[in-house]
Amino acid sequence: MDEIVGALRDQQAELGNIVSGLGDDDLLRPSRCDGWTVADVLLHLAQTNEMAVASVEGRFAAFIDDAAAGLDAVGSVDDWAGALVAKERGAPSESLSRWERSAQAQAEAFTGCDPGDRLTWVAGELAARSLVTTRMTETWIHTVDVAVAFGPEPAPTDRLWHVARLAWLTVPYALAHAGMEPTGPVAFDLEAPDGSGWRFGADDEPTTVITGTALDLCTVAGQRAAAVDTGLIGVGPDADAVLRLVRTFA
Repeated sequence: MDEIVGALRDQQAELGNIVSGLGDDDLLRPSRCDGWTVADVLLHLAQTNEMAVASVEGRFAAFIDDAAAGLDAVGSVDDWAGALVAKERGAPSESLSRWERSAQAQAEAFTGCDPGDRLTWVAGELAARSLVTTRMTETWIHTVDVAVAFGPEPAPTDRLWHVARLAWLTVPYALAHAGMEPTGPVAFDLEAPDGSGWRFGADDEPTTVITGTALDLCTVAGQRAAAVDTGLIGVGPDADAVLRLVRTFA
């Protein structure tokens, strides 16, 4: 757990370096998320950080019931997240402070877990290590969402290894969510930020291979770009489906 919790802490620190000390005018800048300000993104992260702490503490269901109180019936997870932000939106500075508190609490909560502990999350139970990876991944996605309000995207780091691995591990889930099954094994052959190679997949010959940069793969899996607008290339019977459906979240 030390490695992935360390990556989570580092990713939270990167976001903290961007938003620490911002005033309301900057917190109200539009983020990369349609319709959300920087403060809204921080509020969403705070809410889901708190949800993760509740999961570790065995009170996930109670947290969800409390969060959903007063919300109209909503369809997708994205709809629910948007409704929760709208429900709790307040002073931008409070969203920043709440995120800072929740980020620290989340990392501390995960530190006490064993990698194989089963924790409840949106799509069901996950191993603790997988949930930490999911939280680090979401924090990375939203770090970029926030950073582009102030300048260029931050340079990619080797933390993307965890994001890419999560996307690869969840390919069967992503396809099943769309009513599909993979024809055979899927592999990712990716260029790491430092120019080295990352391989995800069994040593035996896969039927579908996705190649390109780790940044492109992770950006597509985070649903911040379409594969056709990147340098990703897929070969094999499931290539189109994987590139269209790959994801890092429920």
